[in-house]
Amino acid sequence: MALYKLTDFDPNYRDSLGGNDIKGMSVYAEGTDEKIGTVSDVLVDEEGRFRYFVVDLGFWIFGKKVLLPVGRSRIDQQSDRIYVVGMTKQQAENLPEYDERQTVDYDYEERVRGVYRTPPVEASAPLEASAPLESATGVTSTGYTPATPAATPTYDRNTYTYDREPSLFGMNEQNHQTLRLYEERLIASKQRRKVGEVAVGKHVETETARVEVPVEKERVVVERVTPQDAGRPVAPGEATFREGEVARMDIYEETPDIHKETVVREEVRVRKEVDRDTVEAQDTIRREELDVDAPNRPIDRRDV
Repeated sequence: MALYKLTDFDPNYRDSLGGNDIKGMSVYAEGTDEKIGTVSDVLVDEEGRFRYFVVDLGFWIFGKKVLLPVGRSRIDQQSDRIYVVGMTKQQAENLPEYDERQTVDYDYEERVRGVYRTPPVEASAPLEASAPLESATGVTSTGYTPATPAATPTYDRNTYTYDREPSLFGMNEQNHQTLRLYEERLIASKQRRKVGEVAVGKHVETETARVEVPVEKERVVVERVTPQDAGRPVAPGEATFREGEVARMDIYEETPDIHKETVVREEVRVRKEVDRDTVEAQDTIRREELDVDAPNRPIDRRDV
């Protein structure tokens, strides 16, 4: 039965204990309310069950750490204390000292358990109240034959289980009960979901464009006019009569040259912007409160 330190078994043990830390809790003697030490560590078994509290007895026995079986304790979370049930200073002195560097094996545990199994030594009873002496014949002076004492239980390393000694390792509800109060709270979260899609594309539209281009055309104008000296006789040899004389003149005209060319008209830039808003919600939540029913009994209520 291997034992582990609480932090080695579960580094997040505080979450399992509801945020509480059992380490550092003060240890007091039941009944006398005398502080005897502080919990420095907890040893658990392979299934995580509490088996021993490692108690530093600096207040009782200087510089000594011992193991306290959980069944001999009473946890009071309200006062942040652990009370030791039925432990004397003599038993504490007889307990083997706990060394963190030492492996806790069956033999070591038996030395520890042996001390707790031994009942505290009480003061000797007065002579007149003591049991009658037994005669050599096995009959007491009063004529009563005492019953045979119950046999002391024996334990074996191969068959021993912690369940065999509930007085040492049983965590009963009376001494280890915890009442948890619950409340509801609103959890605000948000989800990102797709609500639509925007597609930006382009298409071609056609239209009829008109353009005006001024053009020039040349034409020949033939004018026949009467000169001012019409009828004037000409000098001999001035007039030459030749047949086939032709006057030539080039005629030009402009024709429009219309064609298409592609130019950049504009750019379209697509981006996203985030609009932020606050959504408020309300609901009814519940919370448990503690009711203490103790008529005519003083109650010491502590909030820790």
